[in-house]
Amino acid sequence: MRDRLRRHRRELLGFATAGLLAYAVDLALFLLLRGPGGLGPLTAKALSFVAGCTVAYAGNAHGTYRDRRVRAPRPYALFVAVNLAGAAVQLLCLAVSHYGLGLTSQRADTVSGAVVGMALATVVRFWGTRTLVFRDAGRVGSWTG
Repeated sequence: MRDRLRRHRRELLGFATAGLLAYAVDLALFLLLRGPGGLGPLTAKALSFVAGCTVAYAGNAHGTYRDRRVRAPRPYALFVAVNLAGAAVQLLCLAVSHYGLGLTSQRADTVSGAVVGMALATVVRFWGTRTLVFRDAGRVGSWTG
């Protein structure tokens, strides 16, 4: 596993960089739309999510996976779907912790949604992005290169 990580360091770093930038855009836009923009929380979050997805897609398409041929018929739509799946994982972690396990404190919600949920969602997003959106020619999600 360590050799695989070493061989794919550029991909992992590129994916993480695009994701961090997208997160910053998502958060900044949400705060702007929710505060001075005066929008409701769901509208603000929906718009900031789309902006964050767009930044992440551009970063991955023009950076991390620029050498790969995009084989998906609608790569941006598929990328958004992968990111929605990641968001669902985060919400599921929060729901299980809060409602299923009864861990209802703000700290528990933060740990389950923003730490555990984000970690699992990142794995889902990474797998979906490299396997479904930016497939390596001839191999789907291969880590053998």
